[in-house]
Amino acid sequence: MNLDEIKYTIQNIIHRKMRSFLTVLSILIGVMAIFAIVSFGLGIQNYMDVLAEEAGIDKLFIQSKGVGAPGTDETFQLHKNEVDFVAKINGVNKISGMYAKAGEIKSRKQNRFVFIIGMDMEEVDFILEAFTVEIMKGRQLKKGETSKVTLGHNYQFADKIFKKPIKLGDKIEINGNKVEVVGFYEEVGNPQDDSNVYFTYAGFEAIFPDNKDQFGYVMLSADKTIDPEKLADKIKDKLRKFKNEDEGKETFFVQTFADILETFGMIINILNGILFLIALISVVVASVNIMNTMYTAVIERTKEIGIMKAVGAKNNSILSIFLIESGILGLLGGFMGVIFGYLIAKAGGSAAAAAGYGLLQPIFPWFLIVGCLLFSFFVGAFSGLMPARAAAKLKPVDALRYE
Repeated sequence: MNLDEIKYTIQNIIHRKMRSFLTVLSILIGVMAIFAIVSFGLGIQNYMDVLAEEAGIDKLFIQSKGVGAPGTDETFQLHKNEVDFVAKINGVNKISGMYAKAGEIKSRKQNRFVFIIGMDMEEVDFILEAFTVEIMKGRQLKKGETSKVTLGHNYQFADKIFKKPIKLGDKIEINGNKVEVVGFYEEVGNPQDDSNVYFTYAGFEAIFPDNKDQFGYVMLSADKTIDPEKLADKIKDKLRKFKNEDEGKETFFVQTFADILETFGMIINILNGILFLIALISVVVASVNIMNTMYTAVIERTKEIGIMKAVGAKNNSILSIFLIESGILGLLGGFMGVIFGYLIAKAGGSAAAAAGYGLLQPIFPWFLIVGCLLFSFFVGAFSGLMPARAAAKLKPVDALRYE
């Protein structure tokens, strides 16, 4: 196309402001939705990649097959002798049983029911490595302390768990027992984990004496030379026999960190896929709208097309004019869709963080922006292909006679 043809295309878009705006608006909505959805999907994938890198894929977990978080199935516990048995299996590097039980926390006459976790302070670095968190404020618990606790991230803020925030040195009650807060953990990114209460083994056993040496779940790591998947199968087989349970009827399962990420990723991908398809429907509607707009433009400009052909314009030139015009409409919609998609995704990320879901944060890589712009341009150009072909095939004499 030469410069005059490009100017002609832009002038036609500007001349029909309202129609062009409505056409751009239709593609804007679809691209906006796709941009926001994909940005969240990429953000979650990035979170999982960072989590895998920081925690290490050598981690494994043993817990109940029951439904719910560890510690919620009262019929299942891993006893200390079972944990000691697993520790002796070839390929197991580090291992730590974790106490987990629902309990009541009370502060300033307000009470909530949360998860109480008991940790082995000799293996606390290994445990925190798996959770990818560290003490954010205050200090870590010391072995043997019974009246001290560390709290999840959300206790530091008003109206997250309690109306008033809890501070270092505050006294709270756990199942009627007064304890002192000595530290707060970094944000994990979900309300459940960020509302946990953490004790030492001794502290947990003082509050739940009936649960001594009965762990809600177990964390372990594989030697560097051992495949975690093969180790998981070995542990499952040996522990099943040790517990005298029938194959296929185990009360527990052994899951690798990679399995957890894969399961989580699969759920997120399915949700994103459904939302993406919904957004794609709006793009299809926008495509039909562009096609309709361009057919209308061809009819309105039939005589102009006849004049252009009469003075020597070739079919390819006419085709290019209408293709570029529809492509520019798509590109304008895509550009605005990216801007509004960015604003909506940022607002959604802020809302998720405020609700305690810090892991739900969008990211905006350059290829997402460029991809959405190219996608919108080609959707527009493709939608204008049939009207453009119709315009190119018009005979000059018939076009000039058109009223």
